[in-house]
Amino acid sequence: MPYERGVGMRVLVTGGAGFIGSNLVDRLLEDGHEVTVVDDLSSGDRANLARAEDSPRFTLQVMDIRDPALAELAADWRPEVVCHLAAQISVRKSVADPVHDARLNVEGTASVLTAAQRGGTRKVVFASSVAVYGRPAVIPVPGDAATDPRSPYAASKLSGETYLATFKALYGIDYTTLVLSNVYGPRQSPDGEAGVVAIFTDGLLNGTPTVVYGEGAQTRDYVFVEDVVDGFVRACGEAGGGGRFNLGTGVETTDRQLHALVAEAAGAPDRPGTAPARLGDLPAMAVDPAPAFEALGWRPRTELATGLKATVEWARARSATR
Repeated sequence: MPYERGVGMRVLVTGGAGFIGSNLVDRLLEDGHEVTVVDDLSSGDRANLARAEDSPRFTLQVMDIRDPALAELAADWRPEVVCHLAAQISVRKSVADPVHDARLNVEGTASVLTAAQRGGTRKVVFASSVAVYGRPAVIPVPGDAATDPRSPYAASKLSGETYLATFKALYGIDYTTLVLSNVYGPRQSPDGEAGVVAIFTDGLLNGTPTVVYGEGAQTRDYVFVEDVVDGFVRACGEAGGGGRFNLGTGVETTDRQLHALVAEAAGAPDRPGTAPARLGDLPAMAVDPAPAFEALGWRPRTELATGLKATVEWARARSATR
């Protein structure tokens, strides 16, 4: 059965107060589904759920995904689909404290899957990361590329993928893994280990210094959050069962090019500072999304300049209300 709007599925979203999760929640509610968010608000922002909280089909449970009460919640509510986005997402923090990373990302995923099994869930849609590919030999990275995790964070995400396959073998719970490229868009915070689009946007709008590392030649594959959300909702149907699919554009953009595009969208001077290249940063990354076209009917439809304009407009409006 393909994904359908208006069929009234029950969808549990972990990490639903975060950047991507909250955008997904809004889309699911718009499509007519019932949504329960499980988020401990340690990094997510309840303000991201302001629109969702106006809906009678929305519930927020402030809860750590490792809490045994999650399984009880799922057993009572019986979600048809679980979208699992809750995670510790900092590579640097995972290197500094791999045990903490594993507790959140490995133990946490096992807890979510146990809850899905208790709740009779049909399918789990899992947010993975391009970090599982390590230093790829080919760019854009094909979906069937070998994995080579180079950080505890990457290892924990790959472990999550293995747990999905194990729970399918044990209990018949279907799954789709979505490997996310560099996602950007409204609600991405410029604080902490944030995405470079949010950091550039914040600096250029507020007149604070922005920096590119090395010569600004490092490349990444930037995909708009609304397109990523579309991939998640399509995966909530039966399409893509048991598969791993890259969600990206396949297009490399250098840091220097990105800064120029954000500056243009913000109407600000394109004069970033420079700093030495950071140890361990990949020189290039982009993913091949073609398998997602066929399996999910998904395409990245937002041009980078268009998505950056929408992001800057959101950030400017948010600053005006503070």
